[in-house]
Amino acid sequence: MRAGERARADAMTEAANSLAAALSRLRRFEEARSLLRNTIPLAQRVVGHPIVGEDRELTLIMKLTYAKCLYKDDGATLDDLREAVTTLEDTERIARRVLGGAHPFTLAVERNLRNARFALRAHETPPPGSA
Repeated sequence: MRAGERARADAMTEAANSLAAALSRLRRFEEARSLLRNTIPLAQRVVGHPIVGEDRELTLIMKLTYAKCLYKDDGATLDDLREAVTTLEDTERIARRVLGGAHPFTLAVERNLRNARFALRAHETPPPGSA
């Protein structure tokens, strides 16, 4: 990828991340997920770039935001919750390797992974007396 293409990819992924974060804060989870589903693969393909790429912090932030949009949605399905857990497990592994276990971002991913797992267990467990 040439320098000009990298600059465009960088600007696009940063803008998409900002928009997705704003949509998430507004609880417009489906719109944020759709945007991130289209943008994360682009960010992951930018190899050798200091900001984006599979192991770069912006890509990890986007994956965290995507997972949060999955598990925090009141209408989340079992598949959504499983995808959130899987995404966070992958993000946590990469963050731990790249940033270290004590990095605030890694700790935030771990906290969200616990929350997503709790949401998944709650969704999988039938309410008492419903058997």
